[in-house]
Parts: sequence; C-alpha cells; structure tokens
Amino acid sequence: MSSDQPTPRRSVWRALLRFRARRVDLLVAALLAVLGFALAVQVRSTQDEGLLASARQEDLVQILDELDNRSDRLREEVASLTRTQEELSSGSGDATTALREARRRTQLLGVVAGTLPASGPGIVVTLRDPEGGLSASLLLDAMMELRNAGAEAMQVEGSTPSGTRAVRVVASTSFVDTEEGVQVDGQELRAPFRFVVIGDASTLAGALAIPGGVQDTVEQALGTVEVNRSGNVRVTALHLPEQPRYARPD
Repeated sequence: MSSDQPTPRRSVWRALLRFRARRVDLLVAALLAVLGFALAVQVRSTQDEGLLASARQEDLVQILDELDNRSDRLREEVASLTRTQEELSSGSGDATTALREARRRTQLLGVVAGTLPASGPGIVVTLRDPEGGLSASLLLDAMMELRNAGAEAMQVEGSTPSGTRAVRVVASTSFVDTEEGVQVDGQELRAPFRFVVIGDASTLAGALAIPGGVQDTVEQALGTVEVNRSGNVRVTALHLPEQPRYARPD
C-alpha cells in the first residue's frame, strides 16, 4: 500500500480538524461581531459625553435647571396624588373627593390627548426656512426637545395655499417630508413653521438653545429661530380621536 494514500485513521483526523476549523471560524466571527457592537456603543457614548464636555458653563447650568424643574413637577404630582389617596382612604367625603378628582383628571387628560384647548405661560417658536432646508426630521427633533423640556400642550402651525393652519401635537403626531413642505398628521404645511407651546418658558427656551440642538441645526440649514415668551399662550387646535374598530370598554 502506498504511503501517499490516506489511511482510515488519517481520514478521520482530517475530518475532525476540518470540523474544528469551521467551529473556530464561527467563534472568531461571533467575537468580531460582539467587538464591533461594543466599539459602536463606545463611540456613541464618547460622542454624547463630548457634547456635554464641550458645552459652556452656562449651558450646563441651564441643563441642570431643566432637570431640577422636571423633578419639582414630578414631586408636585406625587404629592397631589398622595393627598387624594389619603382623602379617599380616610372615609371622609369619599364621593365629593372622588368626583372632584375625576373631573380634574378628565380635564388634564383632555389637554394631554389634545381634545380640549389650553392656555397658560409658554413660548412661541418661529422657524423660518428661506433656503428650504428644514425637514420633517428637524421638526420632529424640535417637538421632542420641547416635550422633554416639559411642554404640557403644543400645536404646530404652517402656511397653506388658503392661509395658516394649526395641528395639535399629541403622542401619535407624525411628520413626513413632501415635495411642497412637511405633512403633519396628514396636513400639508409650509415654512415658516410655528410651535405654540405651554410650559415653563425659561426651560423650554433653554432646551432649544443647547449646543448641538435644534437652534444650531436650523442655523446650519441656513434657517432662523425666533423664540418669544408669553405669560398667556393659547393652544386652540384640537385633535379628533379615532374611533376604535375592535376595542370597546370592558
């Protein structure tokens, strides 16, 4: 028998080595994928930290003030709910307290859902777009910045061929780019855009002016941002809720 011909034992070892090599290749590929994901997360985290690291001291103070104001609002809400719970648990004036709380919650939910008008202190933000560089994603970023800063009610306005139209901003509001402008909840709007927002005026205005935020992005697109504070802002546009097709009260 020629020595060049593989014996059965050699054939088995070669098959095992080939199988092991394939398993090693898979293991290396998996480790490289994990390493790539970790590297991407680290780069994103570094970028986020770099934004704060490069911010001015007054900008950092503004961010801290926003967090403090949001914390204060949450504490007030917790205290209000705690008082209501104590009144209901004490057994004194159950019906009156429950009715008053139900009416209050109905009003609040109506404002949040956009089915009731609202008024109060806030700001009016005007975004002008002479170069046509404002996109739906930028308007969405502006809405999210304002909402994260504590906006309690909001509507966005824009021009149409027939005049100015306002759309109430709710949880399901969508922004879509079109050839003519931006479609907000199916309504075609064109620049200039206006956000009418109720909330703490200082906190809302500060959120837009954070480095790398909405104001910087608009200016990079050759647009302008004008913020006007007011003690009485009116949000009058209403959102018509959709009737559920299948769900019903249980």
